[in-house]
Amino acid sequence: MKNAENILEKDGQAIFYPQFFSLPESDHYFETLMKEIEWKQEPIFIFGKSVMQPRLTAWYGDPDKSYQYSGITMHPKNWTNALLEIKQKIETLSPVAFNSALLNQYRHEKDSVGWHRDNEKSLGINPVIGSVSFGAPRKFLFRYYADKSIQHSFELTHGSFLLMQGETQNYWEHCIPKQNHKTGPRINMTFRVIQEKI
Repeated sequence: MKNAENILEKDGQAIFYPQFFSLPESDHYFETLMKEIEWKQEPIFIFGKSVMQPRLTAWYGDPDKSYQYSGITMHPKNWTNALLEIKQKIETLSPVAFNSALLNQYRHEKDSVGWHRDNEKSLGINPVIGSVSFGAPRKFLFRYYADKSIQHSFELTHGSFLLMQGETQNYWEHCIPKQNHKTGPRINMTFRVIQEKI
């Protein structure tokens, strides 16, 4: 697909498709997911303290594909038609068939997610992560884990698809920082393959 770009220069691949979904498709999925997804705000444990996540989340996927991170366990809701359509479209470029998706709703500029790697044991070795964004664009940062001076910054646009694969989750961490200027809501889905039953 034209305009695809590999963001990372070594130790993994992060291939970015800024306009993977058309504008009408993106608008449709954004409105549908805002209404249909069972959003909730949950506490997580950071350095032994319970804090509320600065965003809304949801977990959808195949039966028995639960997910654990930061001291919480998420049990899957059944796939919606919209999520299945999105999943099937990105699987035309993905080397794997996804069985789960973590959804995040960033309500405004103060919602965020801190530096992390998607390297939980249940995702297996060298997990493939398919990240789809709808809504207001947000800055996305990569940082090399062993040398944090190596960073990349770019914008996740309305209808974009970021395919992270290879050794990316072993060597690179990523985040969505808070912003200083007002911004509208955004929905992000990270499609995954859960390999172990919890």
